[in-house]
Amino acid sequence: MTALLDLSDVTAGYGAVQALFGVTLALREGEVLALMGRNGMGKTTTVRVIMRMLPLTGGTLFFDGRDIARLSSYRAAQAGLGLVPEGRRCFAPLTVAENLSVAARPGDWTLPRVLELFPRLGERMGQAARTLSGGEQQMLAIGRALLTNPRLLILDEATEGLAPVVRAEIWTAIRALKGQGVSILVIDKSLKELGSVADRAVILERGQAVWQGPMSELGEDVVNRHLGV
Repeated sequence: MTALLDLSDVTAGYGAVQALFGVTLALREGEVLALMGRNGMGKTTTVRVIMRMLPLTGGTLFFDGRDIARLSSYRAAQAGLGLVPEGRRCFAPLTVAENLSVAARPGDWTLPRVLELFPRLGERMGQAARTLSGGEQQMLAIGRALLTNPRLLILDEATEGLAPVVRAEIWTAIRALKGQGVSILVIDKSLKELGSVADRAVILERGQAVWQGPMSELGEDVVNRHLGV
């Protein structure tokens, strides 16, 4: 089966500092892929490359069979890449309704459908995003990304820093999205929760993919070697 997202031997960096050293990964349509690794190992850099916020210095990047290595970030979004960035980054002065409508595009994901996934947002439509709790802002960021009707949803640390009860709500929503066939690339540190939603995992270490395979084959030895403190 042809991959929806296909990175091959991707290198990238920040000025003279190289951050990725030949990253290769593939994600199929309808699949949930976990991108894992300790802090500073290249996960967010990989996301920045995929979203065309950072140029490749080598390798290839294909999305839906198309070479997107030279696209601008807004063109990548138009091509069907939807990002929920680390730190949420909602438009603070805008209301919930404005945040949800500002990037909306026609498609299966509509406002009523997003509010069905996150009913709490329906109660906050007139509030400025800055007045929401961290968990509500995360729901808003996911809802905003879904309303762009992406082919691939990228979740970068979607539950970082949230209270346990809110984390549980976000994971419930992610499992619901998986059940609806949404293709997802997810970065998170919770092995338990990733195990409940991801089909496969890729582990990065020092800017390289050091392990890839089904989540069911992610053994304790691999976890201790590449993910332990």
